[in-house]
This record gives sequence, structure tokens and C-alpha cells, in this order.
Amino acid sequence: MGFSSPFSVSILFFFFFICSSSLTGAQQPYVGKTVSDCTNQHNSSSGLGYFCNGVNTSCQTYLTFRAVPPFNTVSAISDLLAANPSQVSEINLVPETATFDTNKLVIVPVNCSCSGEFYQSNTFYRVNQGEIYTSIANWIFEGLTTCQAIANQTGNPIAQNLTVGQRISVPLRCACPTKNQTDSGVNYLVSYLVGELDSSSSISERFKVDNDLLLSANGLSDPDTTIYPNTTLLVPLDKPPSSSQTVEPPPPPPPPPSGSPPTSTISDNSSKKTWVYALVGALGGTAILLVLGTTLYLRVFRKSKKKTESVLVPTSFESSEKQVEKKIEESQDFLDSLSDIAQSIKVYKFEELQLATNDFSTSSLVKGSVYRGTIKGDFAAIKKVDGDISKEINFLQKINHSNVIRLSGVCFNEGYWYLVYEYAANGPLSSWIYHKRKDGKFLNWTQRIQIALDVATGLNYLHSFTAPSHVHKDIKSSNILLDSDFRAKIANFGLARSTQAHDGQYSLTKHIVGTVGYMAPEYLENGLVSTKLDVYAFGVLLLEMLTGKEVSVLYEENARLSDSFSAVLNDEGQDSLKHFMDPSLGEIYPSELVNFVLRIIDGCLKKNPEARPPMDEIVQLLSRTLSNSLNWELSNTFVG
Repeated sequence: MGFSSPFSVSILFFFFFICSSSLTGAQQPYVGKTVSDCTNQHNSSSGLGYFCNGVNTSCQTYLTFRAVPPFNTVSAISDLLAANPSQVSEINLVPETATFDTNKLVIVPVNCSCSGEFYQSNTFYRVNQGEIYTSIANWIFEGLTTCQAIANQTGNPIAQNLTVGQRISVPLRCACPTKNQTDSGVNYLVSYLVGELDSSSSISERFKVDNDLLLSANGLSDPDTTIYPNTTLLVPLDKPPSSSQTVEPPPPPPPPPSGSPPTSTISDNSSKKTWVYALVGALGGTAILLVLGTTLYLRVFRKSKKKTESVLVPTSFESSEKQVEKKIEESQDFLDSLSDIAQSIKVYKFEELQLATNDFSTSSLVKGSVYRGTIKGDFAAIKKVDGDISKEINFLQKINHSNVIRLSGVCFNEGYWYLVYEYAANGPLSSWIYHKRKDGKFLNWTQRIQIALDVATGLNYLHSFTAPSHVHKDIKSSNILLDSDFRAKIANFGLARSTQAHDGQYSLTKHIVGTVGYMAPEYLENGLVSTKLDVYAFGVLLLEMLTGKEVSVLYEENARLSDSFSAVLNDEGQDSLKHFMDPSLGEIYPSELVNFVLRIIDGCLKKNPEARPPMDEIVQLLSRTLSNSLNWELSNTFVG
């Protein structure tokens, strides 16, 4: 029986299109959230690596890596990823001695080969103090490997405490094209590190590749599928990537002034389109169907116009500073208006900041892009930022609280913002609670409770005394700074936003950003935004302060955070307390107060946000704890 009717012909072309689309499938499942589930190997996913299903068992391919000190030079990145420095410099159009800007996307050529059933490119890494598989995979290698892959490679899936200086083999994620892909013109699969502001469509746009083809290469079918920063997406290309594809896209052009009359060009184009549509409508049915079928077939190989954005969830397992922001053009008008509305903020000349930091010398570098400067005899923290931070500036200039870092000035020069903050002499809280310090100092029990109370007080100010109420959205130890008296100040408001809730409590978002481990379940799963996000993150922070362990370590040890302290709460003899508390404290802490704080943490970590206490209640509980701690400390000192 022949396909004689137009309907039958349409059905034929429909099936032809579906079959043609499937030819591009790479059968490489997207790794997704499995990167944080280190206790399971996830063999059916790509947790252990991309499957060795290509035409060749080895091939030339490319990784991407975002430059972050100390891995921000050609030589350092090449050493880390076992790449040829001359090839790295050549493809990125820089000399071999070059230092990349922080967060600059770097292309790294590597050779990819099958090892058993998985593709990989091998390198080696020497373990530093306190590092585990998760931190090495997600912070050092930024997601170019996984904790499961390292564990599988080393043959030690349970390693929690790696030996300092231990040399471990690290399999990097790469893949070679399948036969279906090579038949359709794909010659390379680039292992692209998903960034905080990336979506499948933005990645497709960056590399000028069809979005459907990119989704298919990663075993995805829906452009709305959730993708996670610090994971890899395979980008299918017909030719090697170029340095032009590492440049962040410019901001969109401003909208035309309201009330502008339509131009004659638009009118003429509209008339021409109408004439063309009439002509096409007059064509014969058979010719139309032929054109339709051809168009559907070619659609797979042409650039998609789809603008749907993917939902985004970061794992920054450390979100150092904002990793991906768009550059903005210099705007003197904004600086002038800022000077007018914010009398407390000084607009600095760049030369003043150069003088304050000895021309931004390495001796003034604190960490990342933050420098210590001296302005009129006082220390200041000067942060160099690449992107539009006008919202953060406008927010901070309205804030005046002792537990929130104070913004004292700004500067704009050659595409970069420079934010001048008050200087916190003792640095981030993270440098005091995770690792033993070289100077032998540590935070005692009372200091930790005072810091916790400071953070809670600052959050209560944001939640209850700003209009509208604000959520920080990225509370973690690296965003808590300590002054010379070890008093805490909340910093880094790049993700802060007002709740903007119609019912006064919740609002919704599809753009999920933050740090994995600190993000509340309702935010991760449903995009619900409320002040209870900060309450959950505060509970995680408090747990880290008691144990001296990072949240990633706590998750590796227990499937649920509450499991890490349930034994302490249920053990009347307190035998488990010694194993739970930060070893640097020894046994110098009041056990009854530890249990009281654990119950605060338990309340903060409730899955139901309604069951979590508000920050004002937490402030009252911690105030009582601090008072009792001071009495305990005084008594302990007197007895000693």
C-alpha cells in the first residue's frame, strides 16, 4: 500500500525526522546530582566516567577549566591536568608564561582513551591537609572528575582521611564521538564545565551548536532539564574549539525607548513577509511536503532558535566568589547617581586604590581577587569584581549593622569594579574551623558561640529590619569574616535578594544558585525562597563550627546531616561526644550546652521550613547559651 495522501506523506516525514534525530545520540548520560552522592558508584550513570562507546578507543579532545589561583597560569593548569603547556598556550592564544584572569575559561587539549568500560584522561594529584575525594573532585578539578571516579581508580572507596602528600591517580572526564555522531559530522566532544549562569541554550550559543544536538549528546531530551554547575556537558563540534568561545558573551543591548514609532524598514519587511507567505501558500501540496520534510531533516544540524533556559543549581561545594558574571561598560552616570544617593559611600579614583595596594601587588593579595590596602592609615579590603554589581552596591549602601560587612567605597576602571570594604583582620571563619592552623591557634567554645550569635543577629536584621525582608542565600563559613576581636560579619551579598512574596513569606524562582550542602530542600526541589533558607544554612554552619568538619565531609559520613549528631543527643553517657566535637577543643567545652546547641541545629535542619525557628528566636536561644558559656568559662578559669 503506497503513501498517496498528504496526511500519509506527513506521517512519513515525521517518522523520518524522529529517526534522523536519534542518529545523533551519544548514549552518554548526564551525570547530574550523582557527583555529590559519593557512597554510591552510580554505574548506570556517568558517575565513573563516560562510556567507551565511540568509534575510536582514543582520540584528541578538549577540556575546559576556569582559572582560579593557584591554578591560573598556563604551567599550573597544564601540570594539574597533565596537558602540554605549549598546546594550551597555542589554542588560548597566550604565551606559555601567561597568567589568566580569575574565572577565565581556558581550553585544555588532552588525549582521551578507554580504560576498561570508561573513557578518561589521566593525571596525578598530591593530597593536601584536610582534603578528601569530594573536595579534590569538585574544588580542585572543578567537576572534571568525580569522587566516585577517583575512588574507583584508587581502589579505596571509603577513604575519608587521605595522607598529606599522598599521590593519587585522577581520571578526567572526556569522550570520543560515536559512529552516529561522526556520520553526522561531529569530530570532537568538548568536556565543558557548566558555570553558575549557564544553561543548555547559552552553552549552545557559545559554541554555535544546535541545542537539540547538545542535549542529545548528553542523553537529555528536555531543554528544561536541571543542569548543575561544576558538572560536565559534552559539546559536539565539527572542528576544535577556539579561544573566541572562551569569551563571556556581552550583556544584551538596552531596550529601545518607550514610545518610539515603528520604522519604515520594519513596515517594509512586514509587507515583504506577507507577499512571501502568499506565494508559499500558492505552491503545490507535494512541493510543500517535500520542503517540509527536508527542513525537518536539516533541523537537527542547524542552530536552534530556542530560548528556553535550563534550571540551574550550583555545587560550588565552595563557592569561592561569583564565578561567572557578565562584563559591563563604564557608566559615569551610574557613579554620579550612586554618589548622590549614597552619601556614606565614597567613589574612589583608581589611582587612590593603586597607591593603597602598592599597585595591586602580590604582597597585598589576601585571597582570590581581594587585596589588603591602606587608606588614610587604616586597613581596607579591596575586592576586584568583573561584572554588574550595581544591585549589590545599592543594597549594601542601605545597610548599617555591626554584624554585616560595611561597604565604604567603590571604583570603576577599565571594565572592572573595585569594592572597598572594612577590613576583617582575622579573615574568613573557614580558615579557623576546618584545618589546624600553622600558628597553633583555634577558636574556643565561647568564641564559637559568640560568632554564631553574631551571625544570627546579622541575619535577623536582614530578615526583620529591612524593607522588604532580604535573604542572603549563601550563608557559609567562607562568607563569615572575623574582625580583630573575633566578632563576626556577614559578607558577600552577590546572591542576596528580597523575598518579594505576595503572602509575606514565600516566592518562587527557577534560577537556583548557592552552595551545595547549605541549600534548603524546598529551595533545591521547588525553588521556594524565604528567610527559612538562611535558617537552614545557619544550622549547617553551626554544625560545622561544632565538629570542625566541612559539610561535604559530614555528608560523606552520613546520608543525612541529622544522623551526624543523633547519637550524641541519644547517648546519655555522652561517650559519643568526644568523637563528635572538633578535636582542637579537646574536652574543654560544657557538654550540657553542646546538647542545647545541637537541638538548635536540629530545629534549623528540619525538612519542613515551617518547622524551623525564626532567626529572632535563634538569637534569644544563643544569647542565653552565650551567657551560660561565659559563666562556665569563668567557673572553669577559677577552678583552674
